[in-house]
Amino acid sequence: MCVIRNTSCKYYNCNMVFRVFRTNIRILNWLADKRGKRILGAVGTVIAGGTIATYFQHNEAHMARNLQSSRFMAEPINAKRSMLGSNDMKVRMELLILKIQADFCHALENEENFGKKFIVDRWERKEGGGGITCVLQDGDVFEKAGVNISVVHGKLPPGAIQQMRSRGKKLADGELPFFAAGVSAVIHPRNPLVPTIHFNYRYFEVTDSEGNKQWWFGGGTDLTPYYLNEEDAIHFHRTLKEACDEHDETYYPKFKEWCDKYFFIPHRNESRGIGGIFFDDLDMPDQESAFNFVSSCAHSVVPSYLPLVRKHKNADYGDRERQWQLLRRGRYVEFNLIYDRGTKFGLYTPGARYESILMSLPLIARWEYMHQPNPESREGEIISVLKSPRDWLQLVKKQ
Repeated sequence: MCVIRNTSCKYYNCNMVFRVFRTNIRILNWLADKRGKRILGAVGTVIAGGTIATYFQHNEAHMARNLQSSRFMAEPINAKRSMLGSNDMKVRMELLILKIQADFCHALENEENFGKKFIVDRWERKEGGGGITCVLQDGDVFEKAGVNISVVHGKLPPGAIQQMRSRGKKLADGELPFFAAGVSAVIHPRNPLVPTIHFNYRYFEVTDSEGNKQWWFGGGTDLTPYYLNEEDAIHFHRTLKEACDEHDETYYPKFKEWCDKYFFIPHRNESRGIGGIFFDDLDMPDQESAFNFVSSCAHSVVPSYLPLVRKHKNADYGDRERQWQLLRRGRYVEFNLIYDRGTKFGLYTPGARYESILMSLPLIARWEYMHQPNPESREGEIISVLKSPRDWLQLVKKQ
C-alpha cells in the first residue's frame, strides 16, 4: 500500500490510498528520483475519496502547476498542456533538462556566501523553439556560472548538414526538419583552487522528406582544474564511472578515452583539463536505454562537483594563483572558439542566440606571450598531466 497525504486537495480533504501495481501510467512519469527511476511505478484503483476520473482531473491540474516556473528556473519552452502525460522523447528530454538546470542552479546558489542568485533569461527563437539562459556573475564563489537549456526546431542549415555528414551521418538531400534539446553549463569559480566544470547533455532528431527519422544523444562532463589535486580527480572520475556502470561497464573506459581525445588543443599539444566522459551519436541499444543512461550522467554532475567546491571555495590563494588561473582560462577560450563542435553548430544555426552560445566564456582571461611555467612548480605539475592524460581510477588500484 502507498499512502499520499494531501490535506489541501480541493476534491477531497482526506488521506488518499492507492494500490501500486506494475503497470505503466505515463501521467506519473514526472515523479522521478535523482536517478530517473519512478517513485510510483504505477497507480491502480483509488479506493477512498473519489473516482478514477476525479483523481486524474485533479492530477492533471496538479501537473500543470508543477510545470510552471516554481519547479523550474522558468516556464517550459513547449506548450505545457501538450506535455502532460506524453511519452514522446522530445517532451521527456525537455522535462529532464529543465530539472537538471534547476537542480544545478539551486545547488550552486547554495554555495554562494552572500546570497547571489542566477539571472534567468527565457528567450524564444522566431525560427522555432527557444531556451532558458541562467547566468550568475560576480559572485563570491562563482565569478561566472552559466547554465543554459535550449529546445529548438526548424530546418537544418547547410553548414550543420555538412558537419554531421563528416561524422558519418547519412542525411538525405533537400530540406531536413530537425529538433534539438540540450542542457549545457560552464562554471568559472573565483578561487583558483576550485576547478572549472563543463557538462552538456543533448538529444537530436532529423526527419527526411519521406518521414524517416534519425535520432541520437550526446554529451559528457569534464573537469578543468588549475592546480592538480589527485584526490579531487579520483572522486570526480569515480562518480562518473558509477553513473556509467549502472548501464554498461564498458561505457566509462570508452567514453573517458573519447573525452581525452575530444578536449585536446592541438596547437598547444595539451588537453583542456583532466577529462571525464564524452560521447556523441549514441543511438544504441534502444531509445529508452539511451535516455536512461543520459539521465544518470546528467544527475551525476552535482555529486561529482559540489564536494570539490565546498572543499576549496574558502581556501587561501594569492596573486600568483590568480594570474595562473587567468592564463589557463585563455586556453579554455581557445578550445571553445576554435574546436568545440557544439559552439560551431550553434553559430551555424539561423536565428542563433550568440549571448547564450558564448556564455561558456569566462568573465576575465589572460594571454601572455611565450609563457612557460617552471616544470618543477605546481603550475608545471598540472601541465605535465595535461600533456599526458592519466587513468585516474587505476591510481586507486595501485594504492
